[in-house]
Amino acid sequence: MQLRAIADTLLPGVVAEIDTRLTDVERQHAVTIPWAIESGSRAWGFPSPDSDYDCRFIFVRPLNDYLSLWQKRDVIETPLERELDVNGWDLGKALKLMLKGNAVVIEWLRSPIIYRGDAQFRDELLALARRFTSRSLVARHYLHLGARQSRIYLADEAQVPLKKIFYALRPAAALRWLRLHPGEVVVPMHFPTLMLECEPPPTLTEIISDLLLRKAETRELGAAPLPEPIAAFMAKEFEEAEEAFREAPSPLSEAASTEADAFFRETIRRFT
Repeated sequence: MQLRAIADTLLPGVVAEIDTRLTDVERQHAVTIPWAIESGSRAWGFPSPDSDYDCRFIFVRPLNDYLSLWQKRDVIETPLERELDVNGWDLGKALKLMLKGNAVVIEWLRSPIIYRGDAQFRDELLALARRFTSRSLVARHYLHLGARQSRIYLADEAQVPLKKIFYALRPAAALRWLRLHPGEVVVPMHFPTLMLECEPPPTLTEIISDLLLRKAETRELGAAPLPEPIAAFMAKEFEEAEEAFREAPSPLSEAASTEADAFFRETIRRFT
């Protein structure tokens, strides 16, 4: 089944340009793209009127390329132009990173905005993630992301760029979600859904709802002190996660390696 889900808020002209770029990538690089989605703030559910379009895709090369002594790059990038940012990863790179706990690939598979997508490909890759990706490694991913975003945007809590709060808040919410959903590893990508499933305090919900509304309506929110409920929420979740996910993850199992290999080979056969 072929999937496509384009939000009404996306400009038709830009969507058409993204579609053209994806087709050009397939033709120019002789690859197949079974999965192409929107990442970034538009897919996370907190866009501004001037948000970029961040299309990400997974591509599959012809079998002979994988058998060649001269391996080609595992990334395909297209020029950054105006609001367009379109690039992707080779299937092998995406698989290995996902199994190492890189939550980016998992988020791509959960994006609510799909430019083109093969349902079987997505479902099988998600099934691999649920069976074999380490919760601890995914949590460490969000911990590092939260720490980095906090350093970049929230270092001066007395003067925070309000539209950037969500970039540090989202990892904290993802960590809370993981704690509240034992055994689960596939965190919701859509931020409002993520917050809803986190059951946050009502005060925090009100502040976030107000910021989301304002961010959607204006290019600049300005700077202000970091709201105390948000600061407290993030500090608590980062601290709790340090304790909850302290244990070192187990090495990748033989079963995981075998099944990932099988999926890799079968996908190449399907799309080449």
